[in-house]
Order: sequence, then structure tokens, then C-alpha cells
Amino acid sequence: MQREDSHSAVSATLTPLRNRAFRAIWTATQISSLGWLIQTTAISWLMATISASDLMVALVQASSTLPAFFLSILAGAIADCFSRRGVMLAGHFLIALASLTLAISVALGLVGPWLILGLGFLAGCGFALNDPAWHASVGDILEKRDIPAAVTLMSVGYNIVRSTGPAIGGAILAFFGPLAAFVLAALSDLVPLAAISRSIWHVRSSSLPRERVTTAIYDGLRFAAMSSEIRAAIVRGTLFGLASISILALLPLIVRDHVAGGPIVYGALLAAFGVGAFTAGLSTSHLRRIASQDRLIALASVACAACCFLLPLTASIPVAALALAIGGAGWLLTWTGIDVSIQLSSPRWVVGRTLSIYYTLASGGMAAGSWIWGAVAQNYSLTMAFEGAAVVLLLVAAAAFVLPIELWDEAEQEESDFEPPSLALDLKPRSGPIVVKVEYAIAEQNLEAFLECMRKRRRIQSQAGARNWTLQRNLLTPTLWTETFRTPTWTDYLRLNHRLSATDHDLGGRIAALHDGKDAPQTVLAIERATTLGHTRSQPITRVSRP
Repeated sequence: MQREDSHSAVSATLTPLRNRAFRAIWTATQISSLGWLIQTTAISWLMATISASDLMVALVQASSTLPAFFLSILAGAIADCFSRRGVMLAGHFLIALASLTLAISVALGLVGPWLILGLGFLAGCGFALNDPAWHASVGDILEKRDIPAAVTLMSVGYNIVRSTGPAIGGAILAFFGPLAAFVLAALSDLVPLAAISRSIWHVRSSSLPRERVTTAIYDGLRFAAMSSEIRAAIVRGTLFGLASISILALLPLIVRDHVAGGPIVYGALLAAFGVGAFTAGLSTSHLRRIASQDRLIALASVACAACCFLLPLTASIPVAALALAIGGAGWLLTWTGIDVSIQLSSPRWVVGRTLSIYYTLASGGMAAGSWIWGAVAQNYSLTMAFEGAAVVLLLVAAAAFVLPIELWDEAEQEESDFEPPSLALDLKPRSGPIVVKVEYAIAEQNLEAFLECMRKRRRIQSQAGARNWTLQRNLLTPTLWTETFRTPTWTDYLRLNHRLSATDHDLGGRIAALHDGKDAPQTVLAIERATTLGHTRSQPITRVSRP
């Protein structure tokens, strides 16, 4: 029976690979990631041989990771406003261009420290473009039920590649030289371009004009800030990254100072971390059946805390490997769990932006954590650094009680069909600002239920794009209430209504049922006009009766 459950869990994890488009892009991504890790190993060694500056060697990693930190939010908005498939192609084109230019430069003997850093930054820009678009596209390619398994596969694949890539890169560097590593990396970067070009998947189109990128960024930030589910996931992910990065950042010091090992031991311990992540990845489907996503993320933080406690206390390589396997399992379960939570809690119109905000803050947390725990280890002790990180990880696990992660129902994500009202004025798409007022008559016995519904309505409307939402009570006739909000343009008003789901409209129906008037609640649509001297045109107002 246990063997059948294990086999069922593995099968569930591999289900997304039955989809041709996902399988092709996922496989190509692993090949490209392997080539990138081989190239990164070769670049670090090449920089160490052509530059005497330790700072330049350290900047190799920073040059490729900084773009993701600075550009992710912009890239997420681009992924939501443009074709995600096209954005993925653009990102991989930049990565391939950087790798090919580097290989040609090395072949011609024209490579230098600043050229290496510049091409690393260009490749990092490609990753910053591709990653939000690729992760957001998972929900377009697959059914909602397969998203958790798909995110797990993406993380498991990368952890496997990360465990083997540097070792393969070192072997190629030792036997064939850096040029062979760069050529191999350049060729591997062409594989995703071919896979994405051949893969076609259906994406729901919109009849509305494309949203401006600046507006899209603002809407994404506002949506994430107002969503308790996404806000909790991002905060916990950022704190987890800040604490858990200590495992990988300080592992070389554990190898050198506690187990008295060398590069081979370091590689073996990294492999143990990868094995733990791989094992957890294959078990996630089974684990999600016996525990909630929120509880799994909390338990994964405890697993990483246990790893941090054990590592500085042992000089045994097997014990250290076991601790790292536990840490690797917790690492994968947390990152995949938070990624899945954000995807399932985000409507399709904003998922690229919410993911990019999460990536930005999580990356910032890991960068800050590397510096913090390194400083603690240098100024105090390695043991204190790991113990401090373990305490923070336990606090992150306890945060589940105050920052729970709850997933939305599928009906809360699907955009609804919306028919715009017939207007007496011929408005242009950029006409505005638009003012919306809805009048309700609420009896005293329905007041509490009405206010509860309106609290939900405020959050829903504001997340979808409503500005300056207010609820007013008439002082002369206390049973009369007026809901008011604005949108910058007529197109923004249409976009807001298209973003509302069937569940959101059901809430409107419940509010209308509380209305105590003979007719349905009255909706007034108006366009603001500036009042200046000599301006005598009347203010145009359109009154629309809507339930």
C-alpha cells in the first residue's frame, strides 16, 4: 500500500510533462540552466586568471543577479501587458546573445574583466525578462490543478542541474579549457529558443487596449499590497530567504573549518542538499494530500532551522550530509509552496506582476541574508551565525499563525464577461476621469450585513483598479448610502469590470438583495470636467440603472 502511494505521488508530480508545450519548454530550460551553470563556473575561473582583483571575481555573480533584483517588477508588468511567449523569446535571445558574444570574444582573445561583467549583466537582463513570463505562463499552458506539480518540477529540475552543473563545468574547464565551456553554453541557450518557437498555447485575449506599463506596475503593486494572501506569502518568503540562505552562503566555511574537507567534500555536501530537494520534490503531491500548503511551508522552515542547528555542531561528513539533505528538502518545499500559493491566489491578469514582486523581495532578502550572516560569522563566530539563522527560521515558521497563506477558489480568479452600458456621450478610450456612484437604500436590520459586504466590495474594487473608493451615508435620510469611486479613464473603467470575477459579481448580487428600494440600486456614471473661467459647458452625466 505504501509503495502504491509513493508511485501515485510520483505520477502526480510528473503529470504536467504529459502536456507537450510544457514538456518541451521545461526540458529546454533544464538544458539551458545546465549550460548557464557550466558557463558561470568557467567565467569565475577565467576572471580569477585575468584579474588580480578579488572584487572583480566577486562581481561575476552580482553582474548576473542584480538585473533580476532591479528589473523583475518591470519584467512582470511586461509579461502581463504583452505576449508572455514573446517576452520569453526576448529573454532567451538576450541570454543566447550574451553567451555567443562571450564565446566569440574568448576565441578571438578579446575578453577582458569589464566585458565579462557587461555580458553577465546582459544575460541577467534576459533571465529577469524570462522568469516571470515563464512562471506566469504555466497557468496558461496547464490546468489549475496541475500548477503545484508544474512548479515543483521546475524547482526539482533546477536543483538537480545546480547539483551537477558546477562539477561538469569544472571537468570541462580542466580537460578542454574555458572556450569549450563557453561554446557549449552558447549552444545550450539556443535550445529554449527553438522549444518556445515551436510551442503554441491558448491565451485568453482581451478586446481592451494594452495597459500602459507604468499603470500596470502601479496596479500590480497595489493588488499585492491589498491582497492578504499574497502579502503573507511575500513576507514569509522574504524572511525565509534572509535566514535560509545562510546554509549555502556559509557552507564553504563549514567544509573548511568544521569537517576539514576540500573541494570534493564541498561538492559532495552540495549534492546532498540537492538530493534532499529532489526527494522532497517527488514527495510533494503526497505531502499536499496529508497537510495544507500553509502547514507544509511552516514545517519546511523548521527543517531548515534543524539543518542550521546541526551543521556547526558536527565534524562528521555523513552527519553534515544528512543535515543538508533535510535543509534541501525544506528549501524546495518552501520555495515551491510559496510560488504555488502566489500563482493560485493571483488572477491571470496580474499573476506576472505578483510573481515578479515576490522574486524581487525574495532575492533582496537572500542578498541581505548573505551579507548579515557572513558579517556575524566574521565578527563573532560561525556557530553564532547559524544559530541566529535557525532562530529566525523558527520565527518564520511561527509566522504561519499571524500570516496564514490561504488559496483562492478557481471561480475567484476567472475574469467575467462584461457588457459596457450604452452612453449618451461618445467617449474616447482615454476620456476621463470617470466617477462611479451607486445609491442604496438599506433598512436598519440589514445594516450590519450591508457594511460587511461593502468592506469586501471595497477590497475587490480597489484591487481591480478603483481609485478613491468611499462609502457615504446621507445625513438627512440615514437609510440612503452612496458608494463612490473613480477610474482615470473610460478604458480603465472597462478594464476594472472585466477583471471582476463571477464571485465578485455574486457579492454585488448579495448587496443588491439588501437594497430596500422599489427599483434596483441606481448607478451613476459621470466624467469629470475642469472648471475654469469662461468655461460654460455643462457637466455631462450619464445615469445607468444597473442591478
